[in-house]
Amino acid sequence: MKIAYITPGSGDNFYCQNCFRDDDLLTSLLVLGQDVRRIPMYLPSGYNHCEAPSTPIFYGAINLYLREKVPVYRHAPSWLERALDSQAMLRYAAKKSGSVSASGLEGMTISMLHGEEGRQAAELDHLIQYLRDEIKPDVVHLSNALLLGLARRVKRDVGARVVCSLQDENEWVDEMDGSQQTIVWSLMAEKAGDVDRFIATSRYYAERSQKELEIPAEKIEVIKGGINLQGYERSSLPFDPPVIGYLCRMSEYFGLGIVMDAFLALKQNPRFKDLRLHLSGGYTGLDKPFVDRQVARITEQGWRDDIRIFREFDKKNRIPFLKSLTLLSVPVPSGEAFGAYQVESLAAGVPVVQPDVGCYPEFVEATQGGIIFKPNTGEALAEAIASLLEDPAQVKRLGEQGHAAVRAGYSMDNMAKDILGMYERILTMGSDRADG
Repeated sequence: MKIAYITPGSGDNFYCQNCFRDDDLLTSLLVLGQDVRRIPMYLPSGYNHCEAPSTPIFYGAINLYLREKVPVYRHAPSWLERALDSQAMLRYAAKKSGSVSASGLEGMTISMLHGEEGRQAAELDHLIQYLRDEIKPDVVHLSNALLLGLARRVKRDVGARVVCSLQDENEWVDEMDGSQQTIVWSLMAEKAGDVDRFIATSRYYAERSQKELEIPAEKIEVIKGGINLQGYERSSLPFDPPVIGYLCRMSEYFGLGIVMDAFLALKQNPRFKDLRLHLSGGYTGLDKPFVDRQVARITEQGWRDDIRIFREFDKKNRIPFLKSLTLLSVPVPSGEAFGAYQVESLAAGVPVVQPDVGCYPEFVEATQGGIIFKPNTGEALAEAIASLLEDPAQVKRLGEQGHAAVRAGYSMDNMAKDILGMYERILTMGSDRADG
């Protein structure tokens, strides 16, 4: 089976759980004997698996931005466009502060969702030609619903079945002006009809997407998310001193401020005066002022030596980071569709402490590898963490239960087999309709 997997690149500057998971998925599909090719969009992916060296980056972020913001640039010479689409220039762009923020990019997002009727029609023609002439895929898999503007042309002109993953589109849309959010959700709902099957990694996000995108229930499959479990090492769950961890993009949106509030509250309690906080996940230029303010808060209290920031967050460096922890919490205020950091934490036997939002209750119930707290405030998180730090036996029990559950049910091998089975079903359904 030939599979083209279209995914935006993050520029490799922060912990992008969906990027890491996509990379593991493509590698597993290769192991299963499939002919799979990553098709990068906007920015470099930061990964080499399943991507030929000659594969171009489609919809290069710099050219896309300049055409949107500087109308005269739409007549720029082709040599300049090629120069700005180079790997070096796109990696530079990825480091700029707004590269992962939708604020100010509402018009571009809407235009992208219009597909062949949007301002990026020429880029779409280029992508379709490449898929049709170079890849000839049986299935084209869109990594998120913000790419739905591509689906109609893929079906019509490439002749492939279209699959779309549903994974945290709200994190992009939430940063837009309210009226623009409504337009984007409406366009995604309109374009959803061009997709053969959607994949969600949790019941929570399947139900949310079914409502927001008006997708018939039979077109969404819940396929449990997974990670490549190889290499993770068990934490000893230290208590002398205990260590709280945070693994995600370090930003206000993803709950870093809540973790800092909880840490400060716990440190003021003599019972937890030796508590440590380990942070990892990187951040963008847009996030840096917020991160600096949070670190300054800790420094003002004289506890700067009690926090450690792990600057590198590829898997090689995430393994020792996780192994150093007693507990992990990533209290994203709006919740998430899956939260791969939860699976990674339990792969290392580290229990999670998560808020009662998004997929978190579903995951904790399924794995028995942590506890849920509410409301999602620093005070409530501090109370939840304190309850566990005062009961090391429970921490050990939760870690063992969660580790066993993840090993049994959250491997990338299982996820890849389930997705491959879904590909095969929709291709068979297509053949049946053609024969009829």
